[in-house]
Amino acid sequence: MKSIKELFRIGHGPSSSHTMGPHRAAEIYLARHPEAKSFQVTLYGSLAATGRGHLTDVAISQVLGNERTRILWHPEIVSNFHPNGMCFETVDEDGKTHDAWIVYSVGGGALAEEGENHLDTPEVYDMDSLLEIARWCDDRGLSYWEYVEHCEGPEIWDYLTEVWSVMKNCVERGLHHEGVLPGGLNIKRKAPHYYVKAQGYSSNLRTRGLVFAYALAVSEENASGGVVVTAPTCGSSGVLPAVLYHIQESRQFDDRRMLHALATAGLVGNVAKTRGSISGAEAGCQAEVGVACAMAAAAASYVFGGSLASTEYAAEMGLEHHLGMTCDPVCGLVQIPCIERNAHAAARALDSNIYAMLAEGVHRVSFDKTVEVMKQTGKDLPSLYRETSEGGLAKEMTILSRDFGKSKTID
Repeated sequence: MKSIKELFRIGHGPSSSHTMGPHRAAEIYLARHPEAKSFQVTLYGSLAATGRGHLTDVAISQVLGNERTRILWHPEIVSNFHPNGMCFETVDEDGKTHDAWIVYSVGGGALAEEGENHLDTPEVYDMDSLLEIARWCDDRGLSYWEYVEHCEGPEIWDYLTEVWSVMKNCVERGLHHEGVLPGGLNIKRKAPHYYVKAQGYSSNLRTRGLVFAYALAVSEENASGGVVVTAPTCGSSGVLPAVLYHIQESRQFDDRRMLHALATAGLVGNVAKTRGSISGAEAGCQAEVGVACAMAAAAASYVFGGSLASTEYAAEMGLEHHLGMTCDPVCGLVQIPCIERNAHAAARALDSNIYAMLAEGVHRVSFDKTVEVMKQTGKDLPSLYRETSEGGLAKEMTILSRDFGKSKTID
């Protein structure tokens, strides 16, 4: 497996696969061809289908230059390797293209060329099975986060310190940032209002309300193009920060324990990324919000003293009960249903931890097996339910919008 630094990426929203990945690809291509007069970039599959709503063209043009970049959109062309394909080319004075480079944005901001898992990055972990890692840890009396340190080295804590700082800042910005989200759906930010309302409830309801508010805060910052951490993606970036921020605020755990929780979450996400997928375009929202829920559930289990088995079970439950979740963003924006799903997944992560702790980690279906099922389920989903905005809520909301637009009179 690769470093969890590739799972926890710091950058601007709204989409890791549709914004951060193409932005990075453009930087790589520009570095190879700094002398080019102009560029042509062809977007395929899901990148073309929902790229405008995700600001894919903006992310690429910001790097290559607006005036010298031509973007072509071909949603009907889908590669068997991955639906998020791009082809970068230089254009000479006669309009002829040269030096074609085909690359794929495979989720979480990562890039891959056909036949390769990722571009030029070393393998850091020698195991990618959570059960095998659990056995390794159990034999040595260690925790999951200690396996991360064993593989990554002590320098991982400096990086995770930065990650945690960005996550906390994002929550706090979102809690005080009012207004309407960009994109044309005219969605009002809810996080500040949820946060204020939650203060007036009794303890149990207040806890839920605050967790919702924290998740909304990050997801709304992401939707507006703010700086977030992919966990494992931009579209699911609100789940893990919400859970950990709430735990720290309510229980006063120190940052060191939060960093260990982040490492535990990162390990879980890395297994899902390596053995399955974290790409909504490839496997639906189960691969984004479902994996985020698993990561947050594992992090919560660690923080509250869960065993290796309880932590693995919490992660499994967080993913299992999102199996089959479609990716159907309305208008191609990371807003409906994405933002609300982050809030619900954060609450579900806390519930998964409690359930797994009560069961003392005893269960039948492993996290590894659930990841395999998630991957196969993603392949079985029709493409219209995998981040193309052609089906599900995306289609129905478009129909509703047209219907509402026809009727201006209320009797």
